[in-house]
Amino acid sequence: MASRLRPRTHRRPGPGQGLGAQRPGLDWGPRLAAQAEGWTRWRKQQTEDLQRVLGAVDREIPLVLVSGNHDVGNVPTAETVEEFRRTWGDDYFSFWVGGVLFLVLNSQLLHDASCCPALKLAQDRWLEQQLGLARQRRCQHAVVFQHIPLFLQSIDEDDDYFNLTRAVRQELADKLAGAGIKAVFSGHYHRNAGGTYQNVDMVVSSAIGCQLGRDTHGLRVVVVTAEKIVHRYCSLDELTEKGIGDDLLELMRG
Repeated sequence: MASRLRPRTHRRPGPGQGLGAQRPGLDWGPRLAAQAEGWTRWRKQQTEDLQRVLGAVDREIPLVLVSGNHDVGNVPTAETVEEFRRTWGDDYFSFWVGGVLFLVLNSQLLHDASCCPALKLAQDRWLEQQLGLARQRRCQHAVVFQHIPLFLQSIDEDDDYFNLTRAVRQELADKLAGAGIKAVFSGHYHRNAGGTYQNVDMVVSSAIGCQLGRDTHGLRVVVVTAEKIVHRYCSLDELTEKGIGDDLLELMRG
């Protein structure tokens, strides 16, 4: 995602233990080998292609990169997470813009950290510290970015490939709501969706590329003011023909 931010970044602590922290007695060999084979086939070319495209973005526009399943795998390992960190930077971190706190999470660790439990534990501890800071500072707004949505429509929906499991989502949603988080922005679903839980707005955006539903190729424009967070999904055609809309422009000017 790109925005005209001037962030002050608070990075995560150093990486936790690697595969040595895996649960004993389980044979990970075939599973990891199959993942690694698919992982490396087009990896280098895709990475170089994306870096080339992002290199053309105006240097005045900072980029915030959120890791997902196509970055660290549906079942991440210490190796895939480390590759992401070497290539793109931290997989979870926080930054401030004005009075707004932004938290970026590695949601693959919330989905399945069976191959790297120590990495999940490190993120969990870091998140507790950040949420404590949000409560203490009473931020004007606090926002979370993560690839996998907490839920697609409601907190009590069935488990699905495209959401976090009930137990995980409920615990995390309660923590976020308790810390005053206003919105969680996610992708993964390749369709627009979302709902609310307590005072948290769960926003699921479709893709600029592959569509799995009826939405068109596009992106979500988010405007943060002192009073509120306003967002709208815009198709690429709409952006080309009309821009983001006069109402959003007026909010940005205000």
